[in-house]
Amino acid sequence: MAYYSQSRRTDGQGSFRKTSSYSQKASSGNTFGRGQRGYSPRPRGNRFASSSINISRFVKKAGPVAGAVESTPEHAFADFKLDPQLSKAITAKGYHIPTPIQDKSIGHILQGIDIVGIANTGTGKTAAFLIPLINRMLADSKMRVLIMVPTRELAIQIEEEYRALSYGMRMYSVVCVGGMSMGFQIKNLKYGPRVIIGTAGRLKDLIERRFINLTTFQTVVLDEADRMLDMGFINDMRLILGKMPAQRHTIFFSATISREIEGLISQFSKEPVRISVKTQDTAENVDQDIVHVTEGRTKLETLTSLLSQPDFKKVLVFGQTKHGVEKLSQLLVEKGFKAESIHGNKNHSRRQSALRLFKQNHANILVATDVAARGLDISGISHVINYDIPATYDDYVHRIGRTGRGKEKGKALTLIERHQARSTSSHSAPRSFHGPSSSSTRSGGGRSYSSGAKRSYGRSSSWRSGSQGSRGRYR
Repeated sequence: MAYYSQSRRTDGQGSFRKTSSYSQKASSGNTFGRGQRGYSPRPRGNRFASSSINISRFVKKAGPVAGAVESTPEHAFADFKLDPQLSKAITAKGYHIPTPIQDKSIGHILQGIDIVGIANTGTGKTAAFLIPLINRMLADSKMRVLIMVPTRELAIQIEEEYRALSYGMRMYSVVCVGGMSMGFQIKNLKYGPRVIIGTAGRLKDLIERRFINLTTFQTVVLDEADRMLDMGFINDMRLILGKMPAQRHTIFFSATISREIEGLISQFSKEPVRISVKTQDTAENVDQDIVHVTEGRTKLETLTSLLSQPDFKKVLVFGQTKHGVEKLSQLLVEKGFKAESIHGNKNHSRRQSALRLFKQNHANILVATDVAARGLDISGISHVINYDIPATYDDYVHRIGRTGRGKEKGKALTLIERHQARSTSSHSAPRSFHGPSSSSTRSGGGRSYSSGAKRSYGRSSSWRSGSQGSRGRYR
């Protein structure tokens, strides 16, 4: 029957505000295609609409970087006259030479100058703001820092970096994110931490409950601000920034800067220094290509054929929805692959467990939603596979940025179904990688696996290829 339900908006990891949404409930609890029992309307906006990205943008051969930022830094860490304790921690972390974004940012942040830092993923943005802020906190015992991030994973990784760099300095931090016990966070806030790292929704809740007093913070960092915008937290960001002291130090770090973020920058920062070490839209050492789902084969068969190849050693697979990602992970496990999943419906402990298994190579496949595209710092990912085309090209950039980190080579493949290829037929056809021959997946386990997927979903069009398209895909 039809009903109105109260759902709570999330930031990709926790729940914060109630909003009304209309849905229909099937007795089986499954969601099927349009016009069928149990259909759930598409969320408003274009987030889950079919991508309009020209598929030729997913094809790019890895090669040497043309016009890249000069690799020799202007400064050594010693040039910044850092506190001896911090210098020791930097050495212990294995940081010997500043990365370009660190080289150009640390000096300005040490002076308390507002900055807007733009850099590709994996370039050391976190240390670029933590190192100078820790140094200033050592010199000023009253200084407190608020760091806003889009996802729980990124918040946890920033705190891990902060703890390593501030080891033994007795400057404590608290992570405030959804999906984790608010009571535990409130308890830790009462100890007066010097640094709070959190997602916008949970920070707003704690501020409204008066557990965080923003007037005591002199510095605010917005890391991956464009992702927070994508996730619908622009108003929360404005509210939080608006409650902070007028005389403050504001730092923006991001891989991309949109018009809305430009509005935030002009409203809440004072004559910021703009620093950009971004060389290209995508990393030059990532070999990008498309994989056509040929007639007579399903996306699942195509994916499993790829994953069965020996050079696919550590693979990050991206899907569009939380439900679809979980189902895909389960089907891969049933097929015999060592797969884990990470998405907003998993609680904190289960997500951390999945990440730990993937990092430690106990699982070699991680299926994720775009929430994982920001904040994941995992070395050795050989391939990124876009099982579903991303909603925007910026999402694509952040997805494939998980491979080819530093000086490593990486590969990014995007699965293209027939209707998606036709939608760009007016453009010049890109080259494509078809993977193993179709006969290798039509025999043995490949055919039975496809059949099993259909039985699991009953009437759902979730896992069918061809003309079914994105409209019926695990909504």
